[in-house]
Amino acid sequence: MYDLHRLRLLRELKHRGTLAAVAAALSYSPSTVSQQLSQLEAEAGVPLLEPVGRRVRLTAQAEILVAHTEAVLERLERAEADIAASLPGLTGAVRVAAFQTAALALVPDALSRLRAAHPGLRPHVTQLEPEAALPALLARDFDLVVAEEYPGGAGPRDAALERADLCADPMRLALPRPVPEGADADDPGAALRALADLPWVLEPEGSAARRWATTVCRAAGFEPDVRFESPDLLLHVRLVERGHAVALLPDLVWGGAAPTVALRGLPRGQRVRTLFTVVRRGRGRHPAVAAVRGALRDAARSA
Repeated sequence: MYDLHRLRLLRELKHRGTLAAVAAALSYSPSTVSQQLSQLEAEAGVPLLEPVGRRVRLTAQAEILVAHTEAVLERLERAEADIAASLPGLTGAVRVAAFQTAALALVPDALSRLRAAHPGLRPHVTQLEPEAALPALLARDFDLVVAEEYPGGAGPRDAALERADLCADPMRLALPRPVPEGADADDPGAALRALADLPWVLEPEGSAARRWATTVCRAAGFEPDVRFESPDLLLHVRLVERGHAVALLPDLVWGGAAPTVALRGLPRGQRVRTLFTVVRRGRGRHPAVAAVRGALRDAARSA
């Protein structure tokens, strides 16, 4: 019989990449993690780790063990959900990660709804971009993540995660006032091309938003002159307001208030991103997680 604690350490290593990262996440010393994994190797009777430079990687046999560990942990999460469903009222902590726009536009309203309906629940919210939040969800650092998907950006979906759409969020071209010449064209592609020589503010390289924005500009026939990079969309707004840059902004960034910059539509097929919640498979059955998911959905409907 394999030791579940050691199996979880092996799983953590798969998701976090290094012994040091596993140790830091679980408040162990690296030597303790290494010792526990060595004992798991003895139990399994086969090598589980192999050196790759200064790091280690899982062997094929270790990957088999991790796959079974995932199934066991999913079953345990279902058991936890069933226990919680048998109790009166919702209590305990729910760990949520949300990117900036969702954190500003949806989370406060959702928290108010949860406080009124489930005063014993303790949501813990971290602002984190999906690129970092989704791996952390798989590593069990969070119970629920609010993420986004841009037009043309849908990739393969992880079978270990369950997704539920929240809302469609229109994206628009944000311009300083007075509107630059040519940007008033009826054709959205022509309006974009009129801004080819102006400075742009975009999200950092490697982000889904940056890949989408670059695709939009290239489809219009130019490479954006990116002078400013930031994941902070409020900074994007301020730079456009002061006439320093052009941006691509979602409607939710205004939080229901009137826009402070000129906005124009984008070409068909590039106009809307989708916001959604993600949980680990089986975790969505937990009443507390379901309550948070429901509050976010209601907040999105009223945004």
